[in-house]
Amino acid sequence: MDEPLMPKSLPPLTWFRAFDAAARHLSFTAAADELGFTQSAISQHVRALEQRLDATLFIRGKRALILTEAGRRLVPDVAAAMAQLARATEQFLPTQSAPKLTVATSASVAQWVLAPGLRHFHAVHPAAALQIVSTVWPDDFTATRADIDIRFGAQAVVGRNATLIEPSQLCVVVASGQGVTWETAIALPMIQPVGLSTGWQDIGHAMGRRDWPTPLIEVDTHGLAVDLAIQGAGVALTHSLIARRAIIDGRLKTLKIPETPAIEGYYLAQNATDLPVAQQAFVRWFFDWVAA
Repeated sequence: MDEPLMPKSLPPLTWFRAFDAAARHLSFTAAADELGFTQSAISQHVRALEQRLDATLFIRGKRALILTEAGRRLVPDVAAAMAQLARATEQFLPTQSAPKLTVATSASVAQWVLAPGLRHFHAVHPAAALQIVSTVWPDDFTATRADIDIRFGAQAVVGRNATLIEPSQLCVVVASGQGVTWETAIALPMIQPVGLSTGWQDIGHAMGRRDWPTPLIEVDTHGLAVDLAIQGAGVALTHSLIARRAIIDGRLKTLKIPETPAIEGYYLAQNATDLPVAQQAFVRWFFDWVAA
């Protein structure tokens, strides 16, 4: 029985790497590009391996290499050894995570628009990796440097490259189990997000009501207005985009008001990105989801 080769009798691993790359590319130049060596170094490593094995592994042509019979016999074993070494090494390396598409948005959109739809998004795009960053102030968008921004405000504030997600409409909502009508609604605490150009007083004037009370609860997000209404804390004036899922799910009901366009709305902006395919896939899904 042949004795197994001892480590000291093995040629250097670099020689085998050079041979493996050259055999796959049939080119010393391409092998050099792959391994980060010079063409001359690859040629020297292969020549040294040939001398150690006392076998010619390549026929050097003018334009390409040709494997000899000895070279063809060596290729499978060397390729398998390289693959085994790669697998052995990978178990000690940190896992490389997929690039993440970063979406910066208000907490209201994250909770009431994105969260209900993400299961559907990943059913369509199972390999997509997302990072959702909640923002409060306009400066947060600059600091985040996201691939996609979903902002709330007037067109002049959000920027020219932003697209209005849907026509901006306000709605009045109340918890479904309260059985509230307009006659009883005015006795409840009125909830209103700050920063709206159109508020409860404008709704009252549009309805011809002079007995309209002043809002008792002001909140800093439309999502919080929806949360409070669901909990029965009062009747909320909020943006229709944020309230829609809670209305569809039956947690809120609307009280009829005159059509009330809002000056402020929700806009989506696509920023310069290293992930253009993922960015476009998310944008297409998002607008389809909102329209569903």
